[in-house]
Amino acid sequence: MAGVGKPIKVAILGSTGSIGTQALDIISRNPDRFELVGLAAGGANINLLAEQVIAFGPRAVGIAAASAASDLQLLLYAHAQAHGFATGSGDLPELLAGPDAASRVASMECDVVLNGMAGAAGLEPTLAALVAGNRVALANKESLIIGGPLVRALSSPGQIVPVDSEHSALAQALRGESAKDIDRLILTASGGPFRGWTREQLASVTPQQALAHPTWSMGPLVTINSATMVNKGLELIEAHLLFDIPLDRIDVVVHPQSVVHSMVQFVDGSTMVQASPPDMRIPIALGLGWPDRVPQAAPPCDWTTPVSWDFFPLDQDAFPAVGLAQRAGAAGGTAPAVFNGADEKCVAAFLGGQIPFTAIVEIIRRVLDEHLDDEHLDGNNVSLADVLAADSWARERAHMMVSGE
Repeated sequence: MAGVGKPIKVAILGSTGSIGTQALDIISRNPDRFELVGLAAGGANINLLAEQVIAFGPRAVGIAAASAASDLQLLLYAHAQAHGFATGSGDLPELLAGPDAASRVASMECDVVLNGMAGAAGLEPTLAALVAGNRVALANKESLIIGGPLVRALSSPGQIVPVDSEHSALAQALRGESAKDIDRLILTASGGPFRGWTREQLASVTPQQALAHPTWSMGPLVTINSATMVNKGLELIEAHLLFDIPLDRIDVVVHPQSVVHSMVQFVDGSTMVQASPPDMRIPIALGLGWPDRVPQAAPPCDWTTPVSWDFFPLDQDAFPAVGLAQRAGAAGGTAPAVFNGADEKCVAAFLGGQIPFTAIVEIIRRVLDEHLDDEHLDGNNVSLADVLAADSWARERAHMMVSGE
């Protein structure tokens, strides 16, 4: 780990996404506190990745799409020439390409790996970072959810720091508290763009409507998952795994303002609330600098003007995804991987116009039912190969159901 007075060495996975770009904003404003040593991205936004490499000068860059590696080399070569390097040499980073590129970046010598990748693809990089002994600032909830037993077996106490705003809030509220004093964890949900809608109304939702989140700016997968409440179901499983609180002692309430990010209710009747504006730079900064806070990571709440906060019970009839996630989380083992894999396939199908909005959760339910009836492995006997096989099977079954087979 970084010594006293030395910058914290950071590697960012998913650097061109929402989490990655906000993390780089924090690093750029705190050069004495953080040093960027590695970047990894899928390769879909190669121009932005090149800009990040030029601006921050990491030692290594990983690109999942090997075909994009040559494009990045050309962009960096052109930049080097434009700045006086006759041969285009300069101090260019080691370039890693292919499906294991993010895992190789996660394994490099550093203090913290911020995993801001989307979806199940984040699992193996999370495992690689843990094996290397790096602290993991985890924004990729899926890697913990689908690989729960594997991740927990490899991680040391304090090695995983949550970056999701809800779990960061819980981690802050629980600092210094005794497990015996915790009554319940309460996750807040914005309600997304369809708060108050009936299931009948949801049947006609378009991708454009579902992508219009009222308070958060996120990638398409997380935004659609927020609209269906699948994201909150995933977060419920994540909270259970992170904090060892039984699923039946974790609640979800709807809070449209997205200022209270989660709450801890204690056995004496008190409730600890963590509140901040809906700005992901706050939990990202805390994840990077944990246990220390980063001054001025983002503007605080304005207490000089009147404000009110609302809380509503979750309508489980209109949004059954949370209950379905509780079922998958209680089954454990490969069930959460199936839940997540089916969801990712269904979200892609919805965005592609193949299925209606309400079919996302319905197909997840059908795939999970099949898995629990026939294929389920519990958490005591799960290997990485089992998790990946369950994920692949769930995607294939969901694809077949999307196609009407």
